[in-house]
Amino acid sequence: MNERLSTAARTGNVSDLYSLIQRDGNVLRHFDEVEFVETPLHIAAEEGCIRFAIELMNLKPSFARKLNHQGLSPIHLALKKGHKEMVLRFLEIDKDLVRVLIRTLKKNNYYWEEVNRKDEDGNTALHIAASNNQTQMLKLLLSCKADKHATNQSGLTALDVAEQHNKRESVRILRGCFSPGVSNIKSKWEKQIVKYVAKASSIIFDDLDNISSDYRNALLVVFGLLLTGTYQATLSPPGGVWQGDNTSWRKRSKALGRSVLDQSEFLLFYIPTYVVFMVAMADSGMVVFGASGQVGKWGVGG
Repeated sequence: MNERLSTAARTGNVSDLYSLIQRDGNVLRHFDEVEFVETPLHIAAEEGCIRFAIELMNLKPSFARKLNHQGLSPIHLALKKGHKEMVLRFLEIDKDLVRVLIRTLKKNNYYWEEVNRKDEDGNTALHIAASNNQTQMLKLLLSCKADKHATNQSGLTALDVAEQHNKRESVRILRGCFSPGVSNIKSKWEKQIVKYVAKASSIIFDDLDNISSDYRNALLVVFGLLLTGTYQATLSPPGGVWQGDNTSWRKRSKALGRSVLDQSEFLLFYIPTYVVFMVAMADSGMVVFGASGQVGKWGVGG
């Protein structure tokens, strides 16, 4: 590398950079011809010379993806040296650079250490992404096994930070990563519901033929109340549902009319409610048809 160019990058001297370009228009060209090379952007990133780095990225965007002889990109060097402002400016110019960073980290032994590196306040990248509601970054970090249990100097996890800043989408994502098997649990429960309904009905109405008319009427009233209550509860779950117009939430994943509860909390409410509703529905039918001796046709009675 040209010594004057190296010095300009190390000191952040933008004037010298343009002087060199005026003197030799191809001064930056040969870097693109080498697969692994230290570019002036690597030097500027490592030294924290933001203005020089931004100018160079505008002139040669390809430099942002070049790897040096250690296989490190400029954004990785900036992160390693703790130049957070530099990293953020890189990402403002080219958001895809975060993928370059992740790919680079995966190829190095520093992968786990770098993903979970803490700043002076003890915050990891996961904490920062949560506080800024950067949902795509959260998903990417979690897919890279970022430590969701890591705490900052205040003893807060990324989930705690998201809740503290009322970042609902970040909270939903982070809570979901603590219960990855919730979909499997839902599927398993749904498969068992019919079995439980039939069993409960069989126990309750094993001696249906001996039930008096007044008792049947009382049961119908009770089941009617249960059906009404569970139906209304399903329509209006705890906390309500998301409301508003599409323009204000277009870029978010919240669906209008959907429960504000996260998936795991909603299932804790929905499954018992659904079971009660189905039992009440089935048993109401059994009371009605049982009066005429037709319970056996349903295949549920004793």
